[in-house]
Amino acid sequence: MSLKLENVTTTVGGETHIDNISLELSPGTLHVLIGPTLAGKTSLMRLMAGLDKPSTGRVLVDGEDVTGVSVRLRSVAMVYQQFINYPSFTVYDNIASSLRLTRLSNHEIDLKVREVAITMRIDPLLDRRPAELSGGQQQRTAIARALVKDARLLLLDEPLANLDYKLREELRVELQELFKRRETIVVYATTEPSEALMLGGAAVVLDEGRKLQSGPTLEVFQNPASVAVANIFSDPPMNMIDGEIVDGEARLGEDIRLPLDGHLGQLSPGPYRFGVRAGHLSVVSSPGHEFRFGATVDFAEVSGSETFIHIRHGGAAWVVQEQGVHSFDLGQPIDVFLDAARLFVFADSGRLVAAPAPAGGGTPR
Repeated sequence: MSLKLENVTTTVGGETHIDNISLELSPGTLHVLIGPTLAGKTSLMRLMAGLDKPSTGRVLVDGEDVTGVSVRLRSVAMVYQQFINYPSFTVYDNIASSLRLTRLSNHEIDLKVREVAITMRIDPLLDRRPAELSGGQQQRTAIARALVKDARLLLLDEPLANLDYKLREELRVELQELFKRRETIVVYATTEPSEALMLGGAAVVLDEGRKLQSGPTLEVFQNPASVAVANIFSDPPMNMIDGEIVDGEARLGEDIRLPLDGHLGQLSPGPYRFGVRAGHLSVVSSPGHEFRFGATVDFAEVSGSETFIHIRHGGAAWVVQEQGVHSFDLGQPIDVFLDAARLFVFADSGRLVAAPAPAGGGTPR
């Protein structure tokens, strides 16, 4: 099955929810919709599923126009952020519910239910009801109910958002393996850049109902087409500072001066916006982080094994992502070290004009 959206637009009550989006999705591919809340991810999925009809544009499946065709007549399964299970049904009956609308025999249904239950690690829970399950077990049940249909289009709308960190990591790995074994088109919505990177596939960056950029996920992360994409695909948002190229050097803000080495050497004189991800700043001098500037601490927040240090430099608020647990006082002056090789450069229009070379090995930061 192939799925194609041709210039789809959705307008509700004079408000545009989806704005002239075109996409082509091939069998056996994973597409990650990434964007903030209200970016249009769910609205776009509903168009793909046939739950909603676009105001203009077409939806095609295998080249056939299905724009007005009901979701009941399409091979679609969808999993939502909330745990949607029938409370009076057992886990077994929840998973089997969609199959009982088909012509499969009871024996065939039983085989399929037990197979997907084993895959989702809920086979010991088949006789329980949703109220007797943990949040993670409830979501596994909802995902199993979608998978058992063998639908040609699987839509997952932030399915792990309500789970704790450990469960999210566990299920994310399991889902990746499941996606690899199926010829289904998988569309997965998330607000989290780290989740998009872990899933891989292709990314579609959305904001306010518009498609800002699409392509292989890692490529989009490494080469965000604009400031808007860079901010959406960075957590926390990319630090930005105005600057210029003049007299053979890059001048950022009031007092940061950098030589035009590497990818900065291609820049012509003039004004630019420079961006750097929080993970490419440091409060500790190390190889590559040789350019230092002064800042004051607004506050620091510890998240697991990392500390996010919110600083102020020249009137601009930045965030430094530092490995380990660090403590700072409000208003404390500190030195911040910058790796010039990790700078992104944008034109005044917001368009990307220079990006760092891809870092080798490890998970991108």
